[in-house]
Amino acid sequence: MTGEVTYTNVRLWDGIASEYSEHSSVTVKDGIIQNIGVNRGEVRDYSGLTCIPGLIDAHVHMTVDPAIPGIEEQLKQSKSEICSKMRDRAKSMVLAGITTARDLGGGDWLELELRDQINKNEVIGPRLLCAGRPITSPKGHCYFWHGECSSVSAASKLIDKNIRKGVDLIKIMATGGVYTKGTDISKSQFSQPDLSSFVNYANSKGLDVAAHCHGTQGICFAAYAGVNTIEHCSWRNADFSKGPADLGAVQHMARENVYVSPTIHSGWEKFKGKDNKNLEQTREIIREMKGLGAVFIASTDAGIPNVYHNDLPKALPVFAEYADFLPREVLKSATSVSAKALKMSHRTGSIRPGLAADLVFVEGDPLEDLRALKNVKLVVATGQEFLGEN
Repeated sequence: MTGEVTYTNVRLWDGIASEYSEHSSVTVKDGIIQNIGVNRGEVRDYSGLTCIPGLIDAHVHMTVDPAIPGIEEQLKQSKSEICSKMRDRAKSMVLAGITTARDLGGGDWLELELRDQINKNEVIGPRLLCAGRPITSPKGHCYFWHGECSSVSAASKLIDKNIRKGVDLIKIMATGGVYTKGTDISKSQFSQPDLSSFVNYANSKGLDVAAHCHGTQGICFAAYAGVNTIEHCSWRNADFSKGPADLGAVQHMARENVYVSPTIHSGWEKFKGKDNKNLEQTREIIREMKGLGAVFIASTDAGIPNVYHNDLPKALPVFAEYADFLPREVLKSATSVSAKALKMSHRTGSIRPGLAADLVFVEGDPLEDLRALKNVKLVVATGQEFLGEN
């Protein structure tokens, strides 16, 4: 869309304020927000709808098929098959209101090709930030993505290779993971000095680092190494029971602006445990972390079994329940706060003049009931209009 269009008579939430602007309008031209509250160009009446910023999912895997449970089957897919599925996933994300996503790992940089196709308007999809091949230990978590590193020099070479491919950030597997047999989720896969070296080298190249961390040791090592985001941050023991948070590490994360990306998806509805034990344990830990200043961003780990790439709107009410957050806190975690964490605030995450026209129009009141996000009527992604999938 290149002409000037005003979406008027909407209830507007800008991604930052605590309340709506009633009967407001947003003017868009050439994919950029021009004005708020001023009707210019072609005026379209959207009475009865709420307009919010486009949603951000801070942790997805575009190449991974959530309908395929086994890694062996995933790896048997051809490049053309994966690329075709990725295009479908990307479109479904936009139709659900997801206009930005951060891809945190794949084996052959196919997600970077998708990112570039989206940027050229050859494919419909969200704005993507891509990490490429994650750094992992020999036979460590997701070793099958060809990122095994046994030394600092090997990790530096992998970072350089990722950079040549055009990545936007670096991903480190700081602990083992659930979907890689033989790895320990409770232990760090690298020493504290090595993790610090990886991060320092990536930072010297102008790249932030996201770290996959389940257990306390890995979370602490990654936080003190200076990563930008801690993925999962589940404080899990080897048997997957939940341990206490390390309060010193949490305070350090708060001081150093290390964001928590907890990957709470809609499937967590089933993980509450007997008498809601897991739910209450998670709530208590998140309350404690939040009380110490930790900041959370919305993420789903889309691509893992049964976690689909367009599921973020379904995941946010579950996130609110587990984190004991108000709807507006969760919405901020999926818009303005996430944009700040991903260093995208100059481009997206809120509705204000000069930013990309990433807008979602829904029926209902998402600041009171996050289930309204399932009632998408129109999505504007960098100025391009799409009817919602609902």
